[in-house]
Amino acid sequence: MPSWENNVRKVVPYTPGEQPKIRDIIKLNTNENPYPPSPKVKAALDCTESDLLRKYPDPAVSLLVDAIAKQYKVAPEQVFVGVGSDDVLAMSFLTFFASGRPILFPDITYSFYDVWADLYRIPYETKALNDSFEIVNRDYYAENGGIIFPNPNAPTGVLKPLAEVEDIVRRNRDVVVIVDEAYIDFEDGEDGEIPADSALNLIGRYENLLVVQTFSKSRALAGMRIGFAVGSEKLIRYLNDVKYSFNSYTMNQTAIAAGVAAVEDHAYFAECLGRIKATRSRTEEALRELGFSFNRSQSNFLFVTHEKVPARELFAALREANIIVRYFDKPRIDNYLRITIGTDEEMDTLISFLRDYLKK
Repeated sequence: MPSWENNVRKVVPYTPGEQPKIRDIIKLNTNENPYPPSPKVKAALDCTESDLLRKYPDPAVSLLVDAIAKQYKVAPEQVFVGVGSDDVLAMSFLTFFASGRPILFPDITYSFYDVWADLYRIPYETKALNDSFEIVNRDYYAENGGIIFPNPNAPTGVLKPLAEVEDIVRRNRDVVVIVDEAYIDFEDGEDGEIPADSALNLIGRYENLLVVQTFSKSRALAGMRIGFAVGSEKLIRYLNDVKYSFNSYTMNQTAIAAGVAAVEDHAYFAECLGRIKATRSRTEEALRELGFSFNRSQSNFLFVTHEKVPARELFAALREANIIVRYFDKPRIDNYLRITIGTDEEMDTLISFLRDYLKK
């Protein structure tokens, strides 16, 4: 090995969901929204003055911060935005997990967490989900350097009730607790309102709580890369200090315009959520009839296993039929498929294929 390689920071990178180049596929592998973003997003992009593109964007992203703050009834000083929730989460790892003590997160969870921990040289411990794929609260009562977990969890789709989330936050006031709510908008309940089990409902009570969400799922803007965090003013101030030491201009002009339009079209947001939840329920019923089992999902995907046919076989057969789902070749979950909720037509095609395949 050349001597210079001894000084290279080496990590095992995150493996993103496949973005197939195949035409005419049904893409159900990366939890994208099956519907286009609000028509007001297109109108906002059409109205964006091209002259703006030669200028740097507002480093404070004030228009988008203000829109998010208004929507979630917090002060603008309590909102941080970034290039997708991955950017916000990575910045949060860098900012808040510097104690030298191990941070804690589940063993089956978003697989970027251990990558960021390794990248930033943050020690960590994973805590095993129980046999029902639920986070066990008592595992997070020990001394630690910080806590992060998704709610609903990914890839399982299991939602933790707000009282149990608060229990973890309350018992860990001396560290930052991050709740990653990429899928929280798909919780059963009134569409478009702050969900009952969202940790946003706890923000005013805990200075150490940071809630991270994304525009990639419920707001159909995965291609624009918009994420945000809500927390106490002190937490957000620390995040901004690190951001301005790393990259002042994180959000481009078009993403800001698209984000504001998406937040402000509340009616369209609620309509899309309702359609996806209805399709999810219908798909759950059909899959159960075909011999699949799964936890009740509160996300825009299902995490399923079949009583007789291995997940790896089903994954390959579906791919051969140009239906792409997600398979994780990992301990405890290597007999499960994660299936994104698509349109009614896409899910009908999926179910029809599975029904024919399982008859063979």
